[in-house]
Amino acid sequence: MDSVIRRVVKVAGGRYAPGHIGELTQIVPFEMVDAALAETNSVQQRLRALPSRVVVYLLLAAALFAELGYGQVWARMCAGLGGLEVACPTSSALAAARRRIGVAPLRALFDLLRGPQAGTGLPGSRRGVYWRGRLVCAIDGTILCWADTAANLALYRRGNGYQGGTGYPMVRLLALLACGTRTVIDAVFGTDRTGEISYAHALVGALHRGMIVLADRNFAVAAWIVALADTGADVLVGVKASRRLPVCRRLRDGSSMSRLGPLEVRVITATITITTSAGRRTEDYRLITTVLDPDCSPLDILTLYHQRWEIETTFFELKSTSLGGQVLRARTPTGVNQEIYALLITYQALRIAISDATLARADLDPDRGSFTVALHAARDQLIAATGVIADTTIDLIGVIGQHVLDQLMPARRSRTNPRVVKRAISKYAASSAKRRHRGPSHKTTINIDIKHADTGP
Repeated sequence: MDSVIRRVVKVAGGRYAPGHIGELTQIVPFEMVDAALAETNSVQQRLRALPSRVVVYLLLAAALFAELGYGQVWARMCAGLGGLEVACPTSSALAAARRRIGVAPLRALFDLLRGPQAGTGLPGSRRGVYWRGRLVCAIDGTILCWADTAANLALYRRGNGYQGGTGYPMVRLLALLACGTRTVIDAVFGTDRTGEISYAHALVGALHRGMIVLADRNFAVAAWIVALADTGADVLVGVKASRRLPVCRRLRDGSSMSRLGPLEVRVITATITITTSAGRRTEDYRLITTVLDPDCSPLDILTLYHQRWEIETTFFELKSTSLGGQVLRARTPTGVNQEIYALLITYQALRIAISDATLARADLDPDRGSFTVALHAARDQLIAATGVIADTTIDLIGVIGQHVLDQLMPARRSRTNPRVVKRAISKYAASSAKRRHRGPSHKTTINIDIKHADTGP
C-alpha cells in the first residue's frame, strides 16, 4: 500500500519565495529584513531575479551551511519550493548580488536582533541568568581565519606562531554575551593588530545598570574598568595573583577594599585546589569587583566568576559547530564583514529559539539546550521550507525548540580536562605536539580557601 504525503508550504510570493531560512524566518521575519534594507538604502531599484531581501536570506542561510558554496546553499533554499517557479542564478550572479547589497543591511539587522533574551531579573531567577538581580554577562575575544587572498591580506595579516603561524589572514572578534542564555548583546570585530581592550571600549555603550560583566585578566585595565563602572554596570575581573593593589581597608570575610584610580573596588584572593584521580593542582587566584555589598561573600563571588566560561563555549559553538573549524569563504574584506554579521545573526536566532524553549520551563537550566541539536533542526527546516510564516496561533517553542527539549544535554557535572593542543600540528603521531592528545575528562573535587588580605601572595 502506498502512502501519499501532501503539505502546504507558506512562503513569500513570486521572486521573493526563496528568501527564507526555514523556521528561523519567524525570528528574523521579512519585516525585519525589509526594515534593515530600508534603513540602509539597500532596497533594489528595480525588481530583480534576486531581490535584496532574498540576498540577505542567502547570506544567513550560508551561515547555517558553512561547508557549502553559495550555489549549493541556494539549492537548499529552493529544495522545499516544489511547484514554484524560482530563479536559477549562476555563481557569478550570486556574487554580484552579494556585492550589490554590501555590509550595512547585515549590520543593521544584527543591531535589531542582538540582546540578552534572558527574561526578567526577579528574585529566584535561574542560576547563571541573573545573580542577585543583575544580568550575568561576559566579555572576551577570539580569532577567526579567512581565505588567503591578496584583497584580505591588504587589511588582515596572517597569524604568527612558533610553528610558522596559521597561514591565513586573521580577524579579531570581541563579544559581550549574556551568560545564562549565551545570546549576544553586542559584538565588534576588525584587524587583530588592535588588541582586545581597545575593542572592549566600543562595547561600553551596550552596558547599563543591572548588569555584572565577567572578564579575564586581559581586561584588568583601570581605564576600561572605570569606563564600565560609569555605565552603572558592575564588573568582576580576574587579575594576576602577583599584582599589587593598595589595601585601603580589610574586611572580616577576608577580602579587602582597594582603588583603581577614582574607583573603589573589592579584592578577593583565594587558593583553589582541584583534586582528581590523576592528581591535584593548587593555584592562587585574585579577583577585583565593584560589588561592594557586605552580604555578598567572597565564596559567592568566586563561584559566580566560573560563569565566565560560557563565552568560551559560545566561541566553540561559532567556530567548531557552526563553521566546523573551517576557514570561511569570503575572498574580500567586504565579504568578510558580511559573513561575520551573517554568522552572528544566525547564531543569535538559534540562541533565541533555544531560550524560548528552555526559559518557558522553570525547572530547566538553559545551558542544557543543545546548540548542535538546534543547528541541525534549523537546517532541516530550511531545506523543507517549513515554518517560514507563523500560523495565526504563534508557538514560541516551534519545531526547533521541541527538538531541543526532546534531546536535552545532561545536567552539568564538576569535571576537568587537561590543557592540550586542540588540533594536531601534524597528522603523524610522532610529531604531533609531543603526542599530547585530548584525553578523558576527570571528576573533580574543588576546595576554595579565601586568603586574608594580610596573607596574600
